[in-house]
Amino acid sequence: MRMNRRESLLAVSGLATLAALPAHAAPLRPKAVLFDTFGTIVDWRGSIVAEGAAWGKARDLHIDWAKFADRWRAGYMPSMDKVRQGQLPWKKLDELHRMVLEDLLVEFGISGLTEDEKRHWNFVWHRLKPWPDSVPGLIRIKQKFTIGPLSNGNVSLLNDMAKFSGLPWDVVLSAELARHYKPDREAYLMAAEILGNKPSETMLAAAHLNDLKAAREAGLQTAFIYRPREYGDAAKADRAKPGDFDLVVNSVPELAGLLGA
Repeated sequence: MRMNRRESLLAVSGLATLAALPAHAAPLRPKAVLFDTFGTIVDWRGSIVAEGAAWGKARDLHIDWAKFADRWRAGYMPSMDKVRQGQLPWKKLDELHRMVLEDLLVEFGISGLTEDEKRHWNFVWHRLKPWPDSVPGLIRIKQKFTIGPLSNGNVSLLNDMAKFSGLPWDVVLSAELARHYKPDREAYLMAAEILGNKPSETMLAAAHLNDLKAAREAGLQTAFIYRPREYGDAAKADRAKPGDFDLVVNSVPELAGLLGA
């Protein structure tokens, strides 16, 4: 049976698994697959709750650590918006996290911390643990594609996190390099440019709809990864249905399979 052009290209590239997908799914073989990190690859909420519980027990602090983690994350976007609006100069995410932390220490009645203790606690964002499927899936994808984070986390944060959690990145890409936070267009275009790729040769995988929509508008391929427990019981995680993005999956290994890795 004669193959059409798309099927021929897929056969030559070795992506036979994609031939069975709808025409809108992974229209090109990406040269790089980049990942949102907080919530998509690592469990920020569970990690902060666990470390907070251990830290609080050692100091006899009786804190609702789930609420603490949620409030810290809630300060994420407003603090970035202050930079976008010119109310603050450009700041690394570590600095924004510290600003929010200072307010939380007052809100939750935590006092008497030394500067070293505050810095260590702020750097909990460097010590986030991956979802169980993340590393196995990334290792598979890495065999065929360049992989790395595309995150609002600063480079040192992402590098420390990779060392701590065993994330097998080829490259660390941060919004810091563009001096624009996602979902600003510049962050996505910067990533493709640094890799020497066209935006259409670069895929972003993320658990967040706004991130993927912005990446798509910038010309990137997109893959949605469902993370139902990102917010615990505090909020519903984003969901997508087949066709909303180039690929829609429930895990990183599933993404690897659809990419032929």
